[in-house]
Amino acid sequence: MSGGPGVRPRASAVVAGVYAAAAALACWGLGRTLWDGVADRGTALAFGVLITVGELVRWEPARAGGPGRAAGEREHAPLGAAGALAYALLGEVGGRPATHDVPQVVAVVLAAGLVALVPRIALGRGPALDPLARRVLTAGFAAVCCQPLHAAGPLAAWPAGGPAYPFFMIGLLALTALCDAVLAAALHRARTGWPYGPLLRDELRALPGIGSAVCATGVVISLATAVAGLWALPVFCLPLLLTQFAFRRFAAVRDTYRQTIASLARATEIAGYTAHGHARRVAALSRAVGRELGLNEPDLDVLEYAALMHDIGQLSLLDPVPAGATASLPPADQRRIALLGGAVVRQTGVPAEVAVVVERQADPFRDQPLTARIVRAVNAYDDLAGESAAPGGPLRALERLRLSTAQDYEPGVVEALARVLARNGRTA
Repeated sequence: MSGGPGVRPRASAVVAGVYAAAAALACWGLGRTLWDGVADRGTALAFGVLITVGELVRWEPARAGGPGRAAGEREHAPLGAAGALAYALLGEVGGRPATHDVPQVVAVVLAAGLVALVPRIALGRGPALDPLARRVLTAGFAAVCCQPLHAAGPLAAWPAGGPAYPFFMIGLLALTALCDAVLAAALHRARTGWPYGPLLRDELRALPGIGSAVCATGVVISLATAVAGLWALPVFCLPLLLTQFAFRRFAAVRDTYRQTIASLARATEIAGYTAHGHARRVAALSRAVGRELGLNEPDLDVLEYAALMHDIGQLSLLDPVPAGATASLPPADQRRIALLGGAVVRQTGVPAEVAVVVERQADPFRDQPLTARIVRAVNAYDDLAGESAAPGGPLRALERLRLSTAQDYEPGVVEALARVLARNGRTA
């Protein structure tokens, strides 16, 4: 996608900066480890295998690259992340002090990540370099904060030791999770051009869920390994692995649910009431506009469902609207179709918020919730842009929306729509 002037260079600079920092840290860690030799090779191998297995069972979202969530927006390899964190925090192994240092932590995490990339490349899926860069940087950060304490002697001799140690660990985990969230949001912003604030907010909102599970598992693995040795790895990794598979099943159910709604929305197309692909286009564009305006993930889901089903009320009409374009109808007819659609949606079992958006999409925009304002503007844009096959059709449709912002459309929504269209090169 192509944004405004300077957007692509800035995005490329962010990605290049993160990759450069990860590469510098990786080269330093790998070089020092090769020069000094691998300390406690059995432990390094065990944690390397754990991280590799965690990366290999990485969960890939079914909708990656689609109008909704994109790949890398969440932690999809929690076992690999927990293993890397545990190795960074490891101070003892079976009652004896651990002898690895910060460079070796970075080297093991890097080697495990590179090994896990081989099957992906062999299957033609391409290397997942963003997660690897994040993993190297966050593991290095945790190791830099924690390993000097272990290397210098008993933790009780340090201010962070003894009774203060739990608070030190909580603070370290919080900073590590925050570091990863900032990196994830920055890379995602560079890849998509979406606003950084909402992306970071979504990352932070996800931390109490999968983030807390990763941090807790990493700490438990490191503490259990200190007492029981390497046997603790498979024992304490199993719950997180089972949780990951359960989450994958839950995500599959959600994707099936979304596909069911999309299939129901196509009923108006099959019956000849709306143009082919109209509901899908409005849903994708509405979600992009909602993200541009800073909506969170639950609101974006409601917005997408409502946009998919916004024309379902036309099934109750005796005569189809010409080309399915409700934007050109009188306001009273638009409200009647919207109310009919809301009544139908309430019978489908989707959340009540979706039906409210469908019902209120034809109300005066000052009385609408933001989601309904978005659906109203995007639906009108798609209707108006489809009226002309000329190259300037999308631009003329956008200008018509701008001319109607005093009464029909929220100006902020129309401008957000213009930015999304410009970023995708769709206003030519």
